[in-house]
Amino acid sequence: MSGSDAAAEKAESRQRLQVKVNEYKENQNIAYVSLRPVHTTLLGKTAKVYLVPFSLSNLDQLKCSKSLIEKNSNNEVACKKYKTTIKKTCGSILTPKMKATSSKAEATLQTSSLDVHTESNKPQYSNSDAVILAVDMESSQDGDSDEDTTPGLSAARLREMIKKRQPPESKRKKPKKTTNEIGCRRSMRLLNVDPSGASLPATPTQPTLVADETQPLLPPGPLEMAPKTRDDNKELFKGFLQTWTAMSKTSTKNTEKELSNIKSYKANLNGMVISQDTVQKVTKGPIFSMALHPSETRTLVAAGAKFGQVGLWDLTQQPKEDAVYVFQPHSQSVSCLYFSPANPAHILSLSYDGTLRCGDFSREIFEEVYRNERSSFSSFDFLAEDASTLIVAHWDGNMSLVDRRTPGASYEKLINSSLAKIRTIHVHPVHRQYFMTAGLRDIHIYDARRLDARGSQPLISLTEHTKSIASAYFSPLTGNRVVTTCADCKLRIFDSSCISSQIPLLTTIRHNTITGRWLTRFQAVWDPKQEDCFMIGSMAYPRRVEIFHEAGKRVHSFLGGECLASVCSINAMHPTRYIMAGGNSSGKIHVFMSETNC
Repeated sequence: MSGSDAAAEKAESRQRLQVKVNEYKENQNIAYVSLRPVHTTLLGKTAKVYLVPFSLSNLDQLKCSKSLIEKNSNNEVACKKYKTTIKKTCGSILTPKMKATSSKAEATLQTSSLDVHTESNKPQYSNSDAVILAVDMESSQDGDSDEDTTPGLSAARLREMIKKRQPPESKRKKPKKTTNEIGCRRSMRLLNVDPSGASLPATPTQPTLVADETQPLLPPGPLEMAPKTRDDNKELFKGFLQTWTAMSKTSTKNTEKELSNIKSYKANLNGMVISQDTVQKVTKGPIFSMALHPSETRTLVAAGAKFGQVGLWDLTQQPKEDAVYVFQPHSQSVSCLYFSPANPAHILSLSYDGTLRCGDFSREIFEEVYRNERSSFSSFDFLAEDASTLIVAHWDGNMSLVDRRTPGASYEKLINSSLAKIRTIHVHPVHRQYFMTAGLRDIHIYDARRLDARGSQPLISLTEHTKSIASAYFSPLTGNRVVTTCADCKLRIFDSSCISSQIPLLTTIRHNTITGRWLTRFQAVWDPKQEDCFMIGSMAYPRRVEIFHEAGKRVHSFLGGECLASVCSINAMHPTRYIMAGGNSSGKIHVFMSETNC
């Protein structure tokens, strides 16, 4: 090709490029740019121009592809001429008019959708990317059809640019572990070290009081009546026992006395007082049962404690420290305690450990009345007035008929009741063939003549209680009333004057019976002197013991000020005298008595 022809072709190529630029100026609202290569013959070479989405504000980034120089090293002169032509052409494109309209064109391109965005299998390009003009010079000598289609911007470089524009993934920083963490503070006393850190010498271990459930059973047979609290001289202890033995005769005044009217009864209660001399700690553990000796001349109080102790206190003797003796006839809680109605020199005690013993002050022993190592006892009462036969309640719902008249050992007959558990058992004071049991939710009344070892059905069931029952007792003189204590904070009085198919509910009294875990449960018990009044402990402040009438009215409250600063859960009244004793959960006894008896 001659030089004139080459110049003509070069001018023609420049004219074609100028036409394309003029067409772009006229059509500034272009929606997309085709990516198909445009073949142009220039200087004997076939040039392919790749147009991609661009921004007119970045036309200064137009560069010649480095691959053009690398792949056409044999034709450096032609490449230099081509690069010069491209630079001149690009310079002519960037006219002031185009620069003025660049922002408008860029906004048009940003709002338009390019055809490459409609194809899912093609790479996506951002409208804000700079224009990339890739020119690839390929050799067409000798009709060679081999083409190098590598663009000026490689695909790897394009992916790298796209990744740089993507926001970095936010990762939650894990908190650094501190090496100098301060541990929990610990007591230096528990670590057995002094403030300087030096170890202290080992202290001798103190004997701990083990719970009654883990105490081993005491050996069968009689136990010696030996005090456990102190080692006094034998002469003083013998005098103590002789005092209790001398009080063996009981008065029948309570059975012959007529019922006092409520006004006179209330006046006598108002005359009962408490003092420091009538408050004494008797047992080490919580008091579970109490009994007052029926003596008319001396005030003798007995208390059964949680850890198997039986404490005796003679309030008449002074000083107080010499008037208290504590014995250990059982290994677990003493839940029931009675003086024998036939011989008050005998005190019978029943325990959770499955033993029933009789303390004989004249013989100085605790003889064994009944024993069942396979079961735990909860309560007992006398079926006969001479205390020859007893009815014993088991925690598992069974009952035992015990006859003490059998020589050598008591005769026992095991009865299966219809209750899953029995808390208290009480015999009718007049019709002694009837007795009453307090179960978990029900009260049952049985006839002792119709008991069956395979299973006995009650004559009457009282089902008005909604929660756990603590106790149920007949009224002391006639048995015409029944008082129950329930965990639903209600005291109920029933009419039991006629043992028939139904025993109607007479009165319901609201009373706080929730003593909690550490206090002995309340039990409402009748005053043996007054048929229609009963007493019960109270959670109210100041601390007190309350007496209610069967109609629901409060008759009296025993307030002791500083002398009564705790809850008396278990209470007992003297059968003939106006003396009331209350026991708390620390083993202390509080006694209220009329001033004439002080």
